[in-house]
Amino acid sequence: MAKCDICGKGVQFGNNVSHSHRRTNAIWKPNVKRVKCKVNGVAKRLHVCTSCLRSGKVERA
Repeated sequence: MAKCDICGKGVQFGNNVSHSHRRTNAIWKPNVKRVKCKVNGVAKRLHVCTSCLRSGKVERA
């Protein structure tokens, strides 16, 4: 589960490129934490990326 419930940030795909310029597949996952948050006054557990936590988009319960 590497997807933020707030902003929708998910995995990104690309290539690892070696010194000889050979390419292999690469995946970068966002830093997602399982956090207890207030949603409409009720505490819920959400998957939230750390950039949303730092920016204050989520109120912790």
